[in-house]
Amino acid sequence: MNEYLVIDGYNIINNWKALKEESIYSLENARMKLLDIMANYQSYKGTRVIIVFDAHYVKNNMEMHEIYNGIHVIYTKEFESADNYIERFVAKNVSSKNIIRVATSDYLEQTVVLGLGGARISAKELEEEIKNAKKNMDKDYISKEKHNKNLLEDRLNSKVFSSLEKLRRKKY
Repeated sequence: MNEYLVIDGYNIINNWKALKEESIYSLENARMKLLDIMANYQSYKGTRVIIVFDAHYVKNNMEMHEIYNGIHVIYTKEFESADNYIERFVAKNVSSKNIIRVATSDYLEQTVVLGLGGARISAKELEEEIKNAKKNMDKDYISKEKHNKNLLEDRLNSKVFSSLEKLRRKKY
């Protein structure tokens, strides 16, 4: 079973406070922050993340695909919105072998995606999911650190360790 999370990039940027504030100064920085956040999420969850950005107002723009830290990034062609691309992707790929969730707060887009057999997640729900995943990542990392200190005492037989400890504490 393949799980995809298809994200309407600019919709998420405009609905997450931190990214929206960043986009006022630099839309490129806001895009890069979203990509970094989603790359971490993808690595942790194992869900295939696809982020679609509108480029339909860019004259003579051809559809562009990039891979950024394992995330598939798509810039739509001239006269094609992210919504159009996402709808086409869902219609083509939804099946019993594929779970496709679409992240957008555009109600009409959510309705179309549901009608095509996909699932929807709002920008706010995705933000909460990301926060929870980050908490779990931090917890898992700290837990692994406690258990993976790579200490000699963890590798030694208890008798050998006791003998070495006695030698260490012996006063000369």
